[in-house]
Parts: sequence; C-alpha cells; structure tokens
Amino acid sequence: METLPLAFASGWASGVNCYLVVLVLGIADRVGAYSDIPDVLGRWDVLAIAGFMYAMEFVADKIPYVDSTWDVVSTLIRPTVGAIIGAMLAGQVSDDTPLDQIVLAGVGGTTALLSHLSKAGLRLAVNSSPEPVSNIGISLLEDLAVLGVIGFAVAHPWLAATIAGVLLVTGMAVLVVVARLVRRGWRRWKGRRAASAGADP
Repeated sequence: METLPLAFASGWASGVNCYLVVLVLGIADRVGAYSDIPDVLGRWDVLAIAGFMYAMEFVADKIPYVDSTWDVVSTLIRPTVGAIIGAMLAGQVSDDTPLDQIVLAGVGGTTALLSHLSKAGLRLAVNSSPEPVSNIGISLLEDLAVLGVIGFAVAHPWLAATIAGVLLVTGMAVLVVVARLVRRGWRRWKGRRAASAGADP
C-alpha cells in the first residue's frame, strides 16, 4: 500500500500533537498538488478548528501539570485522529479495498496511541522538576519534531516513516528506563519510611 508510510508517520505525529498534523496536512493540500492528502483536511473550517485547537495545546503543553491533564484528555482524541487520517489516506487511492482502510486506520491509530503514551509518560517525569523551563523546551522540541516529520511525510513518506519509527522506539525505550527509575525511587522511599517507622520508640 503506497500510503502506508504516510499513515505511519502521521500516526506517530498525531500521538504527539494531532492538531498540528491536521493543520500541516491541510495547508499542504491547499498550497500544493498532493494527491495523497485528503481534500477535506484543506477545508477552511477544518483548518480554522485545527488552528484554534493547536493554539490551545501550544499554551497548555508548556505549563507544568496542565500539560499532563491535557494529555489525559487527549488519550482518546489523538489515537482517534491518527486512525481517521489513516483511513482517509486509504480512501485517496482508487484501488484500495475496505481491508486496506482498516489496516491503515489500525496503523495510524496504534502508532498514535504508542507515541501518545510515550509523550504522556515522559511529560509526567518532567513535571517532577520544579522549574517550567524543561516543560517549555520539551514542548517546543515535540512541535518541531511533528512539523519536521509531517513536512518530510508529504514529500518523502518513506523517510518520514523511518524517522517516526526511530522516534517511536526511542520514546518507548526512554519511557521504560524512566519507569524503572521511578519504581526504584519509590521502593527506596518506602524502605526509608519503613526503617524510620521501625526506629521510632
């Protein structure tokens, strides 16, 4: 399926910031002749809603703990958008079958869910730092990564899918390491608490 790499790349990006994905794909459809991009994404009302939601996420994503709350709210939204974009991409190719649409929707939705879980978990870990600079820096880095991957995906879908795959694996690996560190820290804290409780007369 020729649209598979674009579905994978847009799925990863949707898990990080689905509104920016819709915005970039919609603008690309407006200004360029990209047959793979569904025309509905280039409609002015879709662009306006995506732009407004991206502006909200841009602000919310840079405030400690507000960003994690936003991630919780987005747990259903981001994978759903990834799946919808995947299904719409399949609909752009005339010889694609309903099975192709199901596969591409599954690829987009699953990839979006995994990248969303990585993002949400890492942002929870970052929120343990009291200063807001790290939140702002990571949020800007995420936006640039989404912009870069989707920008590549429009012109070079296989390259974008490769980059998205590397970022997905890296994000999941970092999340596993962070989870182990948190678990180890929790056990130490419980051990110290138990020891101090036992030492009390």
